[in-house]
Amino acid sequence: MKKICIIMIAVLATFTTRADEGMWLLSLLNKNIDAMRAMGYRLSAEDIYAVNQACLKDAVVGLGRIGRPFSHFCTGEIISPKGLVMTNHHCAFSLIQEQSTLEHDYLSNGFWARAMNEEISSPGTSASILQWMEDVTDRVNAALNDQMSEHERESAIANISRTITREATNGKKLQAQVQSMFEGNQFFLFVYKIYLDVRLVGAPPQSLGKFGGDTDNWAWPRHTADFSLLRVYTAPNGEPAAYSPANVPLSPRHFFPVSAGGVKDGDFAMIMGFPGSTDHFLTSFGLEETMTVNTIRHEARTETLRVMKAGMDASPATRIQYAAKYAQCANYWKYSREQNIALENLRTIDAKLQLEQEFTGWVNADPARVASHGKALEMIRDGYREKRDGSTAITYLGETLFVPELPRLAHEIGSGNMFEALLAPETSEEKKKDIKERLKASVELFFKNVDVKIDENLVAVLFRLYRDRVDEGRWPESFRVVQKKYKGNFEKFAREMYAKSVFTSEERLKAFIDNPSRKKLDADPCFQVGKATRALYTRLSAESTSARQAISKGDRLFVNGLMKMYPEKIWSPDANSTIRLTYGKVGSYKPKDGVIYDYYTTLTGVIEKEGPAGSEFEVPARVKALYAARDFAPYGKDNLVTCFITNNDITGGNSGSPVINANGELIGVAFDGNSEAMSGDIDFEENLQRCINVDTRYVLFVIDKIAGAKNLLEEMTIVY
Repeated sequence: MKKICIIMIAVLATFTTRADEGMWLLSLLNKNIDAMRAMGYRLSAEDIYAVNQACLKDAVVGLGRIGRPFSHFCTGEIISPKGLVMTNHHCAFSLIQEQSTLEHDYLSNGFWARAMNEEISSPGTSASILQWMEDVTDRVNAALNDQMSEHERESAIANISRTITREATNGKKLQAQVQSMFEGNQFFLFVYKIYLDVRLVGAPPQSLGKFGGDTDNWAWPRHTADFSLLRVYTAPNGEPAAYSPANVPLSPRHFFPVSAGGVKDGDFAMIMGFPGSTDHFLTSFGLEETMTVNTIRHEARTETLRVMKAGMDASPATRIQYAAKYAQCANYWKYSREQNIALENLRTIDAKLQLEQEFTGWVNADPARVASHGKALEMIRDGYREKRDGSTAITYLGETLFVPELPRLAHEIGSGNMFEALLAPETSEEKKKDIKERLKASVELFFKNVDVKIDENLVAVLFRLYRDRVDEGRWPESFRVVQKKYKGNFEKFAREMYAKSVFTSEERLKAFIDNPSRKKLDADPCFQVGKATRALYTRLSAESTSARQAISKGDRLFVNGLMKMYPEKIWSPDANSTIRLTYGKVGSYKPKDGVIYDYYTTLTGVIEKEGPAGSEFEVPARVKALYAARDFAPYGKDNLVTCFITNNDITGGNSGSPVINANGELIGVAFDGNSEAMSGDIDFEENLQRCINVDTRYVLFVIDKIAGAKNLLEEMTIVY
């Protein structure tokens, strides 16, 4: 993205509304509908969002974790009247990994339920469907005043938000949140029905669902069958319920017809989903911090991935244990580097500085604006300066000290309410027995996905990195022991800690739970490290409280000023895990001189990229046989389209989102962005920004001809 005449030309060039930019709130789409129709959209705004009639939003689900209802990690779409949901393979990757064993390696071989009783429960996964949303800005603002401190303002917003959500959900099986928009200048209520029984239905083998691996990640052209299938279940009365064999498939208000008709260059395409976080209003000061964070993340994760891979390569069982963790770590390892490259290549800092200069000119042109907005950029600048060193330390802490899992487990158990209850003399024996059983069940689940030696090696490598990069005044207390007793040798420290701690062995930990002891807990080296790390995080966070509050107020005033500078602009708020719509077109792009990328790829590219068995580019024998026979019908004639690109504005959380054509039919599933425009979360680049999608024809081909799962195709409404 990104007094008069010359400046005004620059302003207009920077802020001309582009229909392919923006993550739009569904209830306000009447502002966009003319632009959408000009691009080819054939339905109405009410066909997308309505409260009293079925509409497209009723078929879009936010995938989350039970207990964290509004933290959507991915999106899915309902594609049958029986609650069948499509999302990305990488969104279901951890579910597939958790169910995989050496005997049933669903990662390598795929999984397909031939009947509903074969579908696998995915404990902890939830599916949210928006019921309605409402602008509650006036009501929230009525509880605020300009004399409030930022802390007082936050408390007032929290209090009125609780009242609003309580009123919206009273007597109903609904959950609600009030979300800030435009850096605290507007507020919206979102009311969801959240389903608690989600089951794995189908997933291609990793060789298809993750084809290209880390090499192709964030890159075009792509040839990845990045999809999987889930199903949402309800109680027999249709209401949300925890898993039960008596539950029945969801009967949705709407589901998407699946298109086998294909796409062409210039076609209208819109995406609905739950984008996680963007920073389009980020200032130059915030951008500098973001690039520093990216550098730290890439450095630390390079070490984390190296340690994980060594353990995974040494053991097939460990490969399954760490497959999801490795993929999650690698995703933003590459993203961090690619985003910094894009930010530098596109000179994003210059665009930010220009905008801030224009803002300053607008403010200084009116004494009233000076009084109301004159301190905004100064507060932001000073806040980032004040917290710079602490922010660096917290970033390193999150990417190093918090990565090993066993010290965190030790602190969570040792400082948790259940452990305190075990030690309390007033707790009944019956209650203690129940707590012990629950804790031991959690321990079993934890150790199923942890290799103790990898965790020990992560302590040795990452703790040393933190020591080498962060000044001594921001070390955890445990580092004093390493420096004094172990002469700074983190390998020896980690080895002895893991040998002595009760938390580094499933058997020892269960025995400790049976006979808990405060004295033994306090002396445990793993607990001591976990406790010291958490204490350091608390201290570092407190250091930057005043700076964060100054930045928050400055950001609010800055964005408020921007909206007043350009009152005719249709503004889109930053992503914050609430449901949004973005619209654009299918289209090729030119990433650099002499290179043009087409808007689609085909199965030919899969064959051309083929690598050895077990590699990122392994091609299943069945795929090669079908390609050799040109057996693509009815999903292709001379070849099969695998993926296509659009210029939709998406980010993390949009993974798995439905890509919808002008008629409301599903044409693809969004799964990635392109590396040349990794700056897009901060500054949308309309000439380069592309969303990478798996084509529904490839999805149907895999389900039909690779999996032979005709039962799933029969559920769908397929449009040719």
